[in-house]
Amino acid sequence: MNFRDLGLTAPILKALTMEGYTDPTPIQRKAIPPALAGRDVLGCAQTGTGKTCAFATPILQRLNGRLPKPRVIRALILTPTRELAIQIQDSFVAYGRNLPLRSAVIFGGVGQQPQVDAIKKGLDILVATPGRLLDLHGQGLLDLSHIEIFVLDEADRMLDMGFIHDVRRVLKLLPDKKQTLFFSATMPPEVMGLVNGLLHDYARVAVDPVSSPVEVIRQSLYYVDKSNKTKLLAHLMEERHITSALVFSRTKHGANRIAQDLVKRGISAAAIHGNKSQTARVQALNDFKAGRVRVLAATDIAARGIDIDQLPFVFNYNLPDVPETYVHRIGRTGRAGHEGEAISFCQFDEKDELRAIEKLLGKPIPVVENHPFPMENFDPPQKDKRGRPINSEDAEARAAAKERRRQKDAENKARAEERKRAVSVSTEPASLGPTFGERSAGGASPSPTAEMGKPGEMDAPNRKKRRRKEGGGQTVQAGAPAVEAMAPVKEEPLVPRDKPVGRGVRQGRLEDTLPDDPSMPVTDFYKPNPLDSDVIMDATARLLAPRRPAPRPQVQVQGQQKTQAQKKREKAQAQKPAQPKPRRQGKKQGAPAPTAKEPVLPPSLSGKKKRRRDDKPRPIEAPLRSDRQKDSTQHKSLMRPYYLHDDD
Repeated sequence: MNFRDLGLTAPILKALTMEGYTDPTPIQRKAIPPALAGRDVLGCAQTGTGKTCAFATPILQRLNGRLPKPRVIRALILTPTRELAIQIQDSFVAYGRNLPLRSAVIFGGVGQQPQVDAIKKGLDILVATPGRLLDLHGQGLLDLSHIEIFVLDEADRMLDMGFIHDVRRVLKLLPDKKQTLFFSATMPPEVMGLVNGLLHDYARVAVDPVSSPVEVIRQSLYYVDKSNKTKLLAHLMEERHITSALVFSRTKHGANRIAQDLVKRGISAAAIHGNKSQTARVQALNDFKAGRVRVLAATDIAARGIDIDQLPFVFNYNLPDVPETYVHRIGRTGRAGHEGEAISFCQFDEKDELRAIEKLLGKPIPVVENHPFPMENFDPPQKDKRGRPINSEDAEARAAAKERRRQKDAENKARAEERKRAVSVSTEPASLGPTFGERSAGGASPSPTAEMGKPGEMDAPNRKKRRRKEGGGQTVQAGAPAVEAMAPVKEEPLVPRDKPVGRGVRQGRLEDTLPDDPSMPVTDFYKPNPLDSDVIMDATARLLAPRRPAPRPQVQVQGQQKTQAQKKREKAQAQKPAQPKPRRQGKKQGAPAPTAKEPVLPPSLSGKKKRRRDDKPRPIEAPLRSDRQKDSTQHKSLMRPYYLHDDD
């Protein structure tokens, strides 16, 4: 059977021929026909068996049947890693080179603007990782309502990396009616639960038993101590003339250490893991594919994200905890029918992982006995408080991370203290330095750069502030010689004042600082502050000054004795002659006739109120201002016509 028998069109067949594809693989023979028919597909196959072509070619053929305008995203491929997303996008470009369809890839770790620009131009196929896809959709930059075909690749890896919740969120954004292609190397219960709720009337495609390794890969095992693993790796690289090898480490710290140790031994190496930036990861992978780097040390993130043609060797520097991960690691070699070899190192505390792997494979891994670094350490592994064994690689990685955090905190603390010292130097009060007389007597203004040290020790703003404080406001460039403030004059000491100095504008006199020269005028620069004295010199300040309320006058109430002033006032009123009552006008008594001396004022201004029938005295309200301090409106001579009587 060939690709033409699978029902693919001529443009796709031509592209496959250009890629060197002649006969389809088992997964391609079983998955392409139902996918072309529009059915859901559940594919279970190991890596390197041609899964990408199994779902890419049916998608290209089905979408090429019609091209809507404007273009909308009609196919979505969701992958767990960035490297795998890039490789799938490259496959779509290669297989669809003769078709007018557009595709793009989006993933995190890089700027989103180029990806957003590609989406705005119009796409038919989108390859994405879950995080960036949800991020762009949350920003309103993605429309997933027109999805016709959805592909979930490496579903079990999604589960291992903790993306299963993001996958469920993505599924809620997709239309209910769509074709789903589901591919996974293993089928744990969690993945099967997702399959049952996602696929309907699907075609199950399984190739080889689940989690079985590719038969063409030769496997071998070396028992070696942890301290000798790098030495054994370098020995095998040189002895067997290995030009390209992928080395898997348990931790990110371990991958970095492996690459550094190999470089010290003269073997070109690079590390790739999750802490590396996307640019560094792509650069390391490209260098490895191009042969510029012999060894690529990677964590399990690369176990399913690297597709290298004819990769001859894979090393398991540390055995993985999960047995299935071992299968994914060694699956990087022996791809597309090529031969490959997988070499594993095992230390004494990794024998439990080895037994689990051999149980999954159903057979033991051949052991190599004769090598220059045999195992010598047979101490049992340490255990934690709960009795669980502690892996030495994990403990070393945690210690290294703790040390990095300590160094980072120390660096941050040192930088903070340096900034604090710079701020304290720039804001501390400048020394008194030479007085006005000393500067005018010939003392040159000290150079700001001399006090601050060499240029560059402090930043530019602090140098500018320091020059203003110490140089009297002069502007001096950094490193330039200071300019003398005044011409040289004979220096005279300051003479203290013979009277105390108050809070004034200037705290001294010019004559105290100038030499005895009759040609110089004697001028006193001391001017007192008028608001500092108890004597108010300005009428405006007197009006604005706060007033203390005067005490209320004593009011005669029944049961109290009259004061001496009240008795005197009543006696004076009794001695005045009685005035005749005015005539009544009509039934009501009119107001008294106005006199020339006293003008008639309304009751509100006269201050007189009508007595009540009970003739009980009412308390008099206290004035707003004190009697001791009067303004111009209270002066007798100026405002006499407006007052009915004088103050007592």
